[in-house]
Amino acid sequence: MATDFKTDDFGAEGDPYTDETVAQVKLKTEGTAGTTEDATAETVAQVKRVTAQVVGKLGDLDKYFGEFFVEYKRPLIALGLFFGLFLSIKMTLAILDALNDVPVLAPSLELIGLLYSGWFIYRYLLKASNRSELASEMNALKDQILGRASQL
Repeated sequence: MATDFKTDDFGAEGDPYTDETVAQVKLKTEGTAGTTEDATAETVAQVKRVTAQVVGKLGDLDKYFGEFFVEYKRPLIALGLFFGLFLSIKMTLAILDALNDVPVLAPSLELIGLLYSGWFIYRYLLKASNRSELASEMNALKDQILGRASQL
């Protein structure tokens, strides 16, 4: 049941692929070309409208941010301070960790701390007169910090 096709069989009368059919397809394609151009023009117009809206909103962005900042000024400042505090603590810990990794530096700093603690104990804590001097200095510092009038 092999079918042999000949080139003469195509395009014969009654065949759906005749010249008339090809002409009808060309007409349909030409008819949709105008529709395609209209659709393209509509799409371009929509893109221009959306672009104008986006540019308009972006132009008012500084006004929106200004109103937002005025309305939420105190919470934003508090949030910024908390973020700054968190960042400074992380940086301090990172620096101390880096200093602790230096082989000779960590024991040297411990020795300096021990020597200063020994001097502080000798200077302020051994005698009663020196302890009272330290207490008066601490009270004066506390009054300065709290904003009280000095009692001198």
